[in-house]
Amino acid sequence: MGSVVTQITCGRQHTTAFVPSSGRIYSFGLGGNGQLGTGTTSNRKSPFTVKGNWLPYSTQCPIITDSEECYCVKRIFSGGDQSFAHYFYPQNMVPPDDFRYPDFLKQIWTVNETFIQRLLTFPSGRLPVEIANEIDGTFSSAGCLNGSFLALSNDDHYKTSTRFSGVDMNAARLLFHKLIQPDHAHISQQVAASLEKNLIPKLTSSLPDVEALRLYLTLPECPLMSDANNFTTLAIPFGTAILNLEKAPLKVLENWWSVLEPPLFLKIVELYKDVVVHLLKLCKIGIPASERRILTNFLHTAFRVLEILHRVNERGQVIQYDRFYIHEIQDLIDIRNDYVNWVQQQVFGMLTDIPVTICTYPFVFDAQAKTTLLQTDAVIQMQMAVDQAHRQNLSSLFLPVFESVNPCLILMVRRDNIVGDAVEVLRKTKNVDYKKPLKVIFVGEEAVDAGGVRKEFFLLIMRELLDPKYGMFRYHEESRLIWFSDKTFEDSDLFHLIGVVCGLAIYNFTIVDLHFPLALYKKLLNKKPSLDDLKELMPDVGRGMQQLLDYPEDDIEEAFCLNFTITVENFGTTEIKELVPNGADIPVVKQNRQDFVDAYVDYIFNKSVASLFSAFHAGFHKVCGGKVLQLFQPSELQAMVIGNTNYDWKELEKNTEYKGEYWADHPTIKIFWEVFHELSLEKKKQFLLFLTGSDRIPILGMKCLKLVIQPTGGGEDYLPVAHTCFNLLDLPKYTDKETLKSKLIQAIDHYEGFSLV
Repeated sequence: MGSVVTQITCGRQHTTAFVPSSGRIYSFGLGGNGQLGTGTTSNRKSPFTVKGNWLPYSTQCPIITDSEECYCVKRIFSGGDQSFAHYFYPQNMVPPDDFRYPDFLKQIWTVNETFIQRLLTFPSGRLPVEIANEIDGTFSSAGCLNGSFLALSNDDHYKTSTRFSGVDMNAARLLFHKLIQPDHAHISQQVAASLEKNLIPKLTSSLPDVEALRLYLTLPECPLMSDANNFTTLAIPFGTAILNLEKAPLKVLENWWSVLEPPLFLKIVELYKDVVVHLLKLCKIGIPASERRILTNFLHTAFRVLEILHRVNERGQVIQYDRFYIHEIQDLIDIRNDYVNWVQQQVFGMLTDIPVTICTYPFVFDAQAKTTLLQTDAVIQMQMAVDQAHRQNLSSLFLPVFESVNPCLILMVRRDNIVGDAVEVLRKTKNVDYKKPLKVIFVGEEAVDAGGVRKEFFLLIMRELLDPKYGMFRYHEESRLIWFSDKTFEDSDLFHLIGVVCGLAIYNFTIVDLHFPLALYKKLLNKKPSLDDLKELMPDVGRGMQQLLDYPEDDIEEAFCLNFTITVENFGTTEIKELVPNGADIPVVKQNRQDFVDAYVDYIFNKSVASLFSAFHAGFHKVCGGKVLQLFQPSELQAMVIGNTNYDWKELEKNTEYKGEYWADHPTIKIFWEVFHELSLEKKKQFLLFLTGSDRIPILGMKCLKLVIQPTGGGEDYLPVAHTCFNLLDLPKYTDKETLKSKLIQAIDHYEGFSLV
């Protein structure tokens, strides 16, 4: 703990040390013959105070009572299995012996500016033996590195505690980068060798004190750790040392990580992300089975370190959650196969022939990878539901007791009664049938549902269900968003249906048009809405709440005149609701204003709509629940449901394919894109709606939206025709730009209804 030791002696297998400032004698090692002075014959790994009334050295003679004997240590000794202390009575006080060498009175070897400047004066090539020894001694010693980069402090321990490391991290970064330079490779090689062969292998799981943890914080700042050539010799062994720490020191390290500056914390995260990518690339190439097993163990180590860092970040939000995403994963592994292996491990336990499953560490998946996982899960469940239906149908051929079933979930609806028909079918649907592939039939229309009919069904039914005129949802003019009405005359079955429809849309990979705030998706993932969600839904109210929290004066009660109530309007009448019991009698003051804001948010998003949201939640999770869904962040789930609006129209043009006589430079195609790019944003969105069934794009962006344009027979009097099932546009061979523009706008203005698709 930074105490100055002036004497240290060694017996056969035990050590004693003397600290004059406190008068204490410390011992550690084997204690079978009582040589540690602890009163027992047990062994001690870390220093322990020798029993006795030892006095610190002082020029002032202390007052000693008759009831106790105290001793002033002159010198300590250690024999084979014995320990001795030569002492004086206080009245004969003399200075204790000091066996420190004068050159080392102030400091041990450390990494500092003087040390580095001295090293850099030597030209490239072979270092002098004494300099090489100094480098090796410094970077082989945990004590030397723990004593480096210390923050300025008058405290002997540099204020080091379980919450504060006492390290100047900026100094560590700057000094390491000065030391490790391409022009001085001989220094880098010596440092790397010392770390690899001496320091890291000797790191232990049990540490004597928190100060011994400093190097765990500073070492990742060394550029050698981030060099891919050193991943398996430095970064992985260092990660292993972190994982081997006992619970108490690991908790301290986590505390220190949690208060790091974001760039410093990110440095460690990026290091082990880079290690993962490096190892996955090695795994992808053909290597012997023995080496693959070693790489698998290395991968486990890197992922587990990231897992600890992610746990720290979840508690303190040091960096954004998406900084843990490893975007290269999609290119380096087969995510679908990884998911299948992961499911098998969940069912059958760890299988020796299955490598690391990345699904075990889902925090590294970006939105694209999670979407792939969700789709894979849905395809597996659909196939299982279809197989079960086929088995039942096969049984019905031989056993009349079994009723034949359709392998698909069929929704036959009328356009003029789409909600009533859908409710009727879904009420009779068993839970297992929700997992079947969905097919939609509009009564009286000769449409084959290859996806386009399903898209329009979701569009029309959600538009009808969410219409504020029914009073199921409250429309907020300023945000143009809707939220559950706290008073409605509709049956909760309809809210259950909306949840089912939303779940079916995700499950069947279809975007739906929902104007809900992010709070909905937070609640679906069992996360609490916050004041930010209130600001999104009700900006004016949210601003008022923020003003209340930011108000600097003490006269809040007089300035705001608030109590723990909320005023709500329903069907032209005004009601006052209490946010807490007896809320009308509790004024909002400086001490309870945060409680008021929390209660207000809770009322809007939870308490007032509890039964309605519960029905919605049950319907949604009946179709779409499961472990995979929990991998999503609320914003990612929102993008999965409603798509996004990150339009890149040039990307759309670049990804479009052509059939028949059309190609990218065909005259009709060239004037088509001229017309399209001149359209307003609303008209472009209308075109997407006309062609794909949605005016939003998938979560993965325009690159995943592939359009196909083919020529059609007839002349320029015909309109373009959309086949929404296949994102296919029949485009007549227009030769005139104005004609094409007129016909295209006419077509997209009347997009509802299907011919044969």
